[in-house]
Amino acid sequence: MHLQKFQADQIFTGKEMLTGNHVLICNTDGIVKDIVDNTEAGDDIQKLSGILAPGFINCHCHLELSQMRGLIPEKTGLVDFVFAVVTQRHFPEEEILDAITQAETEMIVNGIVAVGDVCNNLNTLKQKEQKNLWYYNFIEASGWLPGIAQQRFLRSKEYYEIYSEIFPASMVPHAPYSVSDDLWQLITPFYKDKVASIHNQETAFEDELFLQNTGDLVRMYEMMKIDHSFYKPTGKTSLQTYFNKLQSAGQVLLVHNTYTKEEDIKFIKKAGDNNISFCLCINANQYIEHSIPPINLLREHGCNIVLGTDSLASNRGLSILNEIKTIQENFPSVALEEMLKWATFNGAKALQMDDKLGSLEKGKQPGVILLEPNLRNVIRLL
Repeated sequence: MHLQKFQADQIFTGKEMLTGNHVLICNTDGIVKDIVDNTEAGDDIQKLSGILAPGFINCHCHLELSQMRGLIPEKTGLVDFVFAVVTQRHFPEEEILDAITQAETEMIVNGIVAVGDVCNNLNTLKQKEQKNLWYYNFIEASGWLPGIAQQRFLRSKEYYEIYSEIFPASMVPHAPYSVSDDLWQLITPFYKDKVASIHNQETAFEDELFLQNTGDLVRMYEMMKIDHSFYKPTGKTSLQTYFNKLQSAGQVLLVHNTYTKEEDIKFIKKAGDNNISFCLCINANQYIEHSIPPINLLREHGCNIVLGTDSLASNRGLSILNEIKTIQENFPSVALEEMLKWATFNGAKALQMDDKLGSLEKGKQPGVILLEPNLRNVIRLL
């Protein structure tokens, strides 16, 4: 079989940065054969400028909202953003499906090989059946009122069974403020030993709700005509209130974490955090709340970090490279090598896909990308 050989200024393996005297050897299907010294690689080496790396892993996306690109104004705050998504997401089916196709193509062009994708309907099914990318489907359950738990669960279970036929899937809670205890109990068996994803502490008002039952989320219930009178605050932060409900999951993906505090990180560390990843979607945080997550705090505590794009309703594009660039602008002390690990190996492990993706190791088929000098662009090679 014909082999492809790539040499660049550096090779990032998914775990470490190698110097430019190494050559990556793959077969035409993109399966990694070896990384060798250039003196041992023989002829026909493609010499490139930039950094070779495994394909990017986008751990958090809402592909089904792709028709909403540019529709919602920036910096409205989470409550008004969520209300806009709920009330404005309905488009003609043809427009929705076309936007999903275009969004997937955008991710492929941007070097993304796998996506943790949130599903509230079957709109993305047709596109995913083409298997252009790897997907982990998070079938999102939501319902704050205990009385609708069974109805919401059955709807999610139907989607779960359909999506499970083509890619790995789990049924997951949308957010702590949108899932009743009754609904939690029903969905828990459907993420046992799988990946559980949840929107975590995306707004300061989330903790305020659980601590004292005040703040903007109470206004959201009023806007959505949800009778909130049954609720009793726990007196603990959001994360410390719900976290034990995720114990049975194989991997836990806490998404956004914009307002996660040190006490919450210490709480998680005490619980044992080998299977917990903090997913950063910094461009979406700026778009919605005009805020950025506490990246240095997460790093100081040795947290496992991964990256996501969120949706085109809350981001100008679906590019992990652009997420890295924004982090670099706001946290210039974070090394590129560290961020690339978040975007590749860490992400693959968090989605339980590290057996085939996330690193340039023999036998894996992780995709091969080239980051052009100064991170100008990403080019998909395999």
